[in-house]
Amino acid sequence: MKKRAMIVRGGWDGHQPVEVSLMFEKLLKGEGFEVDIFEELSVFESLDTIMGYSLIIPVYTMSEIKEEYVGNVCKAVESGIGLAGCHGGMCDSFRNSTRWQFLTGSQWVEHPGNDGIEYEVNIVGASSSPIVEGLKDFKVKTEHYYLHIDPVVNVLATTSFPLVPGPHSTNGPVLMPVAYTKKWGEGRIFYTSLGHHADVFDAPEAAELMKRGFLWANRLI
Repeated sequence: MKKRAMIVRGGWDGHQPVEVSLMFEKLLKGEGFEVDIFEELSVFESLDTIMGYSLIIPVYTMSEIKEEYVGNVCKAVESGIGLAGCHGGMCDSFRNSTRWQFLTGSQWVEHPGNDGIEYEVNIVGASSSPIVEGLKDFKVKTEHYYLHIDPVVNVLATTSFPLVPGPHSTNGPVLMPVAYTKKWGEGRIFYTSLGHHADVFDAPEAAELMKRGFLWANRLI
């Protein structure tokens, strides 16, 4: 199985695209991947270029993208290339593109209380996927992402809302996905809402979850 990843990084600096991408590069190289990092979305202009990789990792946030580029990514994933990412770098990348949101499986809409919220990530069915097999619940202190979710996703971890008072609280308690998988044609997609800053992955459970997500999307586990 080919192990060649393309990381495309950029957008809002507050999401630390450089630091997060370098952490991802380290995880991937530790698993024997060849990794190329691109700074411009124009790399998606060439479908042939994308098809030279086995894994696409967007670390691009709060930006805009040409629909031609989205179409090429969709075609590549449909053909069997993996797609994996985190936080705003994948599911708040391009608010102008509903097709991107359809592909990736969710869209960020709010983080009540902003950064610094301590919450527990609860693993769902630890035997249901090799991504979470043997993982235990763990705590993080970061943004608490509220997502609009594609109903087809396979949820692997959740968190509880609300933790911060607000008008949303009157709806009562809900479980919000923190990590999930989905399919797109022959391709596999993994996402976790963790990753506001790179140091979220100092938690060994979070880093392991991300690493396994990469491996699963690349059909290695």
